[in-house]
Amino acid sequence: MRVGMFLNYAGGFREAADEVAELEASGIDLIVVPEAYSFDAVSQLGFLAARTERMRLMSGILQLYTRTPTLTAMTAAGLDYVSDGRFELGIGASGPQVIEGFHGVAYDAPLGRTRELVEVCRQVWRREPVVHQGRHYRIPLPEGEGTGLGKPLKLINHPVRERIPITIAALGAKSVEQTAEIADGWLPMFFHPGRARDVWGEALAAGAARRSADLAPLDVFASPALAITDRPEDVLPLVKPQLALYIGGMGARGKNFYNDLVAGYGFADDAARIQELYLAGRRDEAIAAVPDELVRAISLIGPAAEVAERAQAFADAGVTTLAVAPLARDSRERVALMAGFRRLVG
Repeated sequence: MRVGMFLNYAGGFREAADEVAELEASGIDLIVVPEAYSFDAVSQLGFLAARTERMRLMSGILQLYTRTPTLTAMTAAGLDYVSDGRFELGIGASGPQVIEGFHGVAYDAPLGRTRELVEVCRQVWRREPVVHQGRHYRIPLPEGEGTGLGKPLKLINHPVRERIPITIAALGAKSVEQTAEIADGWLPMFFHPGRARDVWGEALAAGAARRSADLAPLDVFASPALAITDRPEDVLPLVKPQLALYIGGMGARGKNFYNDLVAGYGFADDAARIQELYLAGRRDEAIAAVPDELVRAISLIGPAAEVAERAQAFADAGVTTLAVAPLARDSRERVALMAGFRRLVG
């Protein structure tokens, strides 16, 4: 199993690069750089490529709506070049609050746009003249649109690889099914090893049945919070604010992917209560309403032996990459925690 780490949205490039270099030396396999409405991920990934030699670097995630498919492909090829073939393209739809609220772009047809973007990226990396007449993207623009001067073009440079791994962030059944069909990796959120199959099993199986033989088995990610401690009761509350934010505040009633997911795990009453409190502005109460049982189920928090056992439970549930979020006070503690976890899982 690969062991990786998510960087923090608010981290500084230089400070993060020093830490990542130490993590590479300790044997960590992968660093994931997020992008919501913080600094862009691409700048930091390029900076990290220059400061590392072995570890993989992944975007987590580049949003569908903020770059054209060809720009996404160009960016991925460029990052793969400067990292000597170590880049992995993480993409996703994000959500309407970010896409419409921060970028001013309509949040529409995430499934169709994802499939077309993947097709265009792989066409660009093969250095074929890009011709794509899809429902959502038309390259070149057809006759009667624009100046009429567009013509099929291929990437000038020769990519390091013509098949850069693509990991898709997906939660809904249709999105997960499509991911299992077309992607190299799948990045869900709040993965519950004991109940993930109940929520996503049918979708994964349906997608896998249509999966091309050219694709390797799906790389399944999980991103649990990590803390090795003999006092887990002191650490569990640190995870609850993020859970309350996503379960309660990421979307309106009836349009919250994370609320639906937690309900599918068997916490429907808790999810409804958290959302009710959060949307009413009672955030502290919403945080307090997050059950310890849920936090324990989706996290790696406890004594070393228990964390090792839980990590094995993730592996038994099909997870092949653990890209964790370490709970530590500073860089020194994070590096030590990650190094210890790497030794723990082998």
